[in-house]
Amino acid sequence: MQSVPDGTEVVATASEAARLNLPPFLILDAVEEFMTAHGLGTGPLSWDRIGDGQSNVTFRIQRGGDVFVLRRGPRPPLPKSTHDMVREARIQQLIGLHGIPVPKVLAVCADASVLGVPFYIMSFIEGTIITDRIPAYLASAGQRKATSEAVIDSLIQVHQVDVTAGDLASLAKPAGYLRRQVERFSNLWDTNTTRSLPEVARIGGWLERNLPDSQATALVHGDFRIGNLMFALQAPAQVTGILDWEMATIGDPLADLGYLTATYAEAGSPRTPLELTSVTREPGYLGRDNLVARYQERTGLDLTALPWYQTLALWKAAIFCEAIYSRWMNGERPHDTSFAPILKDGVPRILERSREFAGCS
Repeated sequence: MQSVPDGTEVVATASEAARLNLPPFLILDAVEEFMTAHGLGTGPLSWDRIGDGQSNVTFRIQRGGDVFVLRRGPRPPLPKSTHDMVREARIQQLIGLHGIPVPKVLAVCADASVLGVPFYIMSFIEGTIITDRIPAYLASAGQRKATSEAVIDSLIQVHQVDVTAGDLASLAKPAGYLRRQVERFSNLWDTNTTRSLPEVARIGGWLERNLPDSQATALVHGDFRIGNLMFALQAPAQVTGILDWEMATIGDPLADLGYLTATYAEAGSPRTPLELTSVTREPGYLGRDNLVARYQERTGLDLTALPWYQTLALWKAAIFCEAIYSRWMNGERPHDTSFAPILKDGVPRILERSREFAGCS
């Protein structure tokens, strides 16, 4: 019997998967059977892993002439209340009804026995995700500025969704959102790390002592950054898809603005492992202050407390990144040779940057 190397991400059959200590991400015959049952393409499938996500896993799936996207969580065991693909799919279905540009969810598999975790399949959107290279058709000074404006305008569009009625209203209880965020991530740290970084508790304490009052209640994406936006394949710059809704909820919209601006790559700003779209350091893109000013002008919200939200964003991100680092140290990310290894020093750098936004010693 041919051996299957441990850490293999894709196997052809369930019998191959059973011989692995670490379960694969895709079992092709299981996915084909599921897709056939839901009328999604015909014949054998081909696949490519896509995206820069460091938590959930996304594949481009082709069957015949049809193209789909399969999205699933990482290998189990998973921390409680994380990587809920069924919930994420449901959120996309709901917000699509409000005009938010998201892929269409085609099928959801809540049965963890198929791939080891729940997953869903959605439509494939043609477009460009901007990371470390500028698409030629968006390279002019005018299109660089337009790209930045499209990013902040898409965030405003998300925050303008009516969450006071219908199914979205029951997504979460907005009261106490910020306090719950601080409490939840303080608790997650203990389960995500095997080392001592006292800065986590210091920043968490500062956040708790300086908790602002929320001015508004809105749909919160939870991971709003340029790398989670799909741009049209021609100028002018236009967002055609907003991706990765795992952490979406109803809460304080400034949490999204804080995350976007705290992780935004800007010329002269310190680099961290969260800089996943480095092109905005180049001339022509709006700076962080310009993004904030455009958001304030179009929403009318008081942004005096924005540094608190930026601190929260990086503190939470450090805790998430520590989970990735711990999984890598445990051998659960055997093919990760670029991101997880840098987090030994990268997580402390993120925490240092978080403290700078807080202005606390």
